[in-house]
Amino acid sequence: MNLKIYKRGQGKNSRLWTAIALLAVVAIGCWRLHIKLSAWTPDNPWVHTMIPALVCGVFAGVIYWLSNLPTIADFLIAAEGEIKKVSWSSRKEIVNSTLIVITVVAVMATGLGLVDIAFRLFFSEVVKLY
Repeated sequence: MNLKIYKRGQGKNSRLWTAIALLAVVAIGCWRLHIKLSAWTPDNPWVHTMIPALVCGVFAGVIYWLSNLPTIADFLIAAEGEIKKVSWSSRKEIVNSTLIVITVVAVMATGLGLVDIAFRLFFSEVVKLY
């Protein structure tokens, strides 16, 4: 198994944050494993401490190895390159778009509420007649 960093410095952010996210998922899983093992073997702290630590360590090694696998590393490098090409909206455009969306949602909610009230009144009168 090759432990050298593949294309060092390229795709640093995407590779780093992908690894951190995966490690967070593994850490949560190991924490849950620790809780389960604590319930099963409350008198043996070595079991419910060392097994999750070992599992977390193994997965950390696998994540490191996968993040430096040429095919995965090249994909993450290319993904970071594409993200850098994106033209992001300005703050003013985002604020204006958000205000438009909030206004349209409020108007639609008001309109649907009025239609609901109208239908309720109409059908309550129709039911009274029959």
